[in-house]
Amino acid sequence: MKAVVMAGGFGTRIQPLTHSIPKPMLPIMNKPMMEHTMMMLKDLGIKEFIVLLYFKPDIIKEYFKDGSDLGIKITYVVPEDDYGTAGAVKLAQEYIGDENFIVISGDLVTDFDFQKLFDFHAAKKSKLSIGLTSVENPLQFGVVIANEDNVIEKFLEKPSWGEVFSDTINTGIYVIEPEILNYIPENENFDFAKDLFPSLMQKEIDLMGYNLSGYWRDVGNPESYREVYEDILNCRIKFDISGYKKEYPDGTLYTASRYDLDPTVEIIGTVVLGDNVTLKKGVKLSNVVIGDNVTIGALSKVRNCVFWNNIEIDKHAKLDNCIICNNNIIGKNVTVKAGLILAEGCEVGELTSIEQDVIIWPDKKIEPASIVSHNIILGSRYKNSIFENGTVFGTSNVELSCEMVTKLAEAFAAQLPIGSKVVVGRDDDRSSRMLKRAFLGGLLSAGINVQDIKSAPQSVLRFTLANDNDLVAGAHFKRSIIDTRNSEITFFNDEAIRLDSNAAKAIEKLFFTEKFRRVEYSKIGKIYETHYKTECTSYKYAIERTLDHSSIKYSNFRVAVDLMHGSTAEMFPGILNDLGIENIVLNAYYDEQKLSNMRALRKRSEEDISKIVKSLDYDMGVMIYPNVQRITLIADNGEVLNKINALYSVLYLLNMDLKENKKKTVFLPSWAPDIIYFENLIIERGKYSDFKAEQLKKYDLIATVDGNFSFKEFSYTRDAMYASLKIMELLSYNNIKLSAVSKMIDDFYYKTFKVDCPQSLKGKMMRMFLEDAKGKKSSLVDGVKIWENDTNWILMIPDQYSEYLNIYIQAIDEKAGNALYERYSAKMTEWSAK
Repeated sequence: MKAVVMAGGFGTRIQPLTHSIPKPMLPIMNKPMMEHTMMMLKDLGIKEFIVLLYFKPDIIKEYFKDGSDLGIKITYVVPEDDYGTAGAVKLAQEYIGDENFIVISGDLVTDFDFQKLFDFHAAKKSKLSIGLTSVENPLQFGVVIANEDNVIEKFLEKPSWGEVFSDTINTGIYVIEPEILNYIPENENFDFAKDLFPSLMQKEIDLMGYNLSGYWRDVGNPESYREVYEDILNCRIKFDISGYKKEYPDGTLYTASRYDLDPTVEIIGTVVLGDNVTLKKGVKLSNVVIGDNVTIGALSKVRNCVFWNNIEIDKHAKLDNCIICNNNIIGKNVTVKAGLILAEGCEVGELTSIEQDVIIWPDKKIEPASIVSHNIILGSRYKNSIFENGTVFGTSNVELSCEMVTKLAEAFAAQLPIGSKVVVGRDDDRSSRMLKRAFLGGLLSAGINVQDIKSAPQSVLRFTLANDNDLVAGAHFKRSIIDTRNSEITFFNDEAIRLDSNAAKAIEKLFFTEKFRRVEYSKIGKIYETHYKTECTSYKYAIERTLDHSSIKYSNFRVAVDLMHGSTAEMFPGILNDLGIENIVLNAYYDEQKLSNMRALRKRSEEDISKIVKSLDYDMGVMIYPNVQRITLIADNGEVLNKINALYSVLYLLNMDLKENKKKTVFLPSWAPDIIYFENLIIERGKYSDFKAEQLKKYDLIATVDGNFSFKEFSYTRDAMYASLKIMELLSYNNIKLSAVSKMIDDFYYKTFKVDCPQSLKGKMMRMFLEDAKGKKSSLVDGVKIWENDTNWILMIPDQYSEYLNIYIQAIDEKAGNALYERYSAKMTEWSAK
């Protein structure tokens, strides 16, 4: 007799365990599960195996080769297409020959006595015998009824509960006479259960069923894979564990190699170790199976876990009921509650806590001190905080799913009084529409009313929030311009300021603990749809009241504007026309495809608007980014101003503006350049986060180094539309060209860098910077800033959310700047190595 092993399935239901290996190769007690079945058949005298492959065939071929190392002969058959279970066996007909054969799946675990099935088949002179067994839940299998002569009378593949007529199921184990292959068509998708069996029954060819007793499990999903180990370790299956055996007071150790473990290591229950396993002092293992090349740090406690190969676990880890796949790194003091599946190639940072029943897909980096409570599927990182400066970022429909956003809304709403009103808006992206609708449901369930302004720029939403006393908070949804796969949700308080870190932490706490508020039916919130017309009109009139647009109009100012397919398209052209500004507007429509490649869009926009401004002799060009916060300025000579020149040009214009005959007050972040002095400006620099509205109101201008400007006369929030108009007003009022202002700016060196730095080293780097600052002028307002002299300085700010340091350098010229960079790069390398 020969054996045909079905090993071509995709393993879709058991993802992510089968992300890079086929399901038959999933390790059971450190050997592929298919190998265990093949060795059981070998013990019964079967030496020739035909393995049917399809998904990732090379992995199976590379491991088993021709089978000689296992004392068997293997022939591989790889179909060019999916021909179904019977169709695939038909392809092996020439290798099967004239003998009867057994068909068995490569992805099951069993201790059946196959000899009894062989004897039954021979005694009944059967043409096709099916191995049957009874299970508690037959929904995923073919349900079978056989009469007293063991002839199958009824067969139903994967029934619903309403269709179940028996708990006896088809195990997928068949003994078949070779002539049955003639009933299978060639090169067609043909399945045993769906096609062949009904066809044979119609032809009155008896299908025989034999009830096999013992353990049988189809390993179809991650939970069943975990349960196989539980059953083996608790002796619910007859399973011979190979290797050296050593008894401990509370358990038994099986090892592939002889180990001399530290006496402080505790072995409880059944523990299996592969090759090259290192267990540090004080490790406690309870019912654990460990593969090859695994290190477990001191004082770690591991119970009911399965570790594959090439895994490194640092000290003081606590892991319970986990499956840890290949090539993973787990930091110190990590706590994992029951149910984790950690797919291959992940890195879990120190002090991370992973909640119960979490699946983390391949190649994820979990930042230190994270709290992971939900599955992580496709995104590359899981942050230790949901919010970043009042905004939640995530891959749309993956990290930011409808479920996640609804929970976020419920946590947000729980901070607000029942019956209060929140304003919500979005851009035109389809993800923003979807997520916003999910968000509204969460707010309504907590008794929050919603003013839904649909598609509207964030600046309009914030203006509405700041000027409507009935509104207590706001949220805006938009596509990220940094990574267009991502969506962003920005939250605002009643003053239209982004949520500060304290408010964000309060929401995060409720999100993770899921302590939401669900109101009774009569108190469910209402949605008030305004279609943004009222809000946009109010915003537009406020701009016209605030600006001195007569100076722009009478100077015959002409501007080219690129709206970059953002949400300003429906209102900004109208504002320009109402103010009497001659204009050319580009890209005033939504284009999802162009927005998906922001780098190409920005480059094309810069080139186009530069040519238009220069060729038509316009006064200025401006690019308004889709987020309606950032702008890029183009001078009348076509020069596209870089971020530094744009900032200093606005500061020069504000310095000239002496209409009120008093000095202007400006706020800039600590990393902004300070090499140029302005006699009419009082410039404060500090930490650019967690503002209060009262703070911001004392400044005439709040700006960053990224094209963001807030003019207090209109709003203390970033607004690209008003900023563009204000710059036009300043140019007109002072009767000066932007190119002339740009020429006033002396060249100097200013650059920013990101330096990789693990979370665990950030504190050390801060300390080393501080020690290096001794005897020098320094500041600790935001990070560590060290002055070399009056003009040259370096600022180091550890990134709050990611594993790198933000480095800012200013110097009088490029030579001095490069020297400063080289010197501190060498120091940081030295410090990190200490």
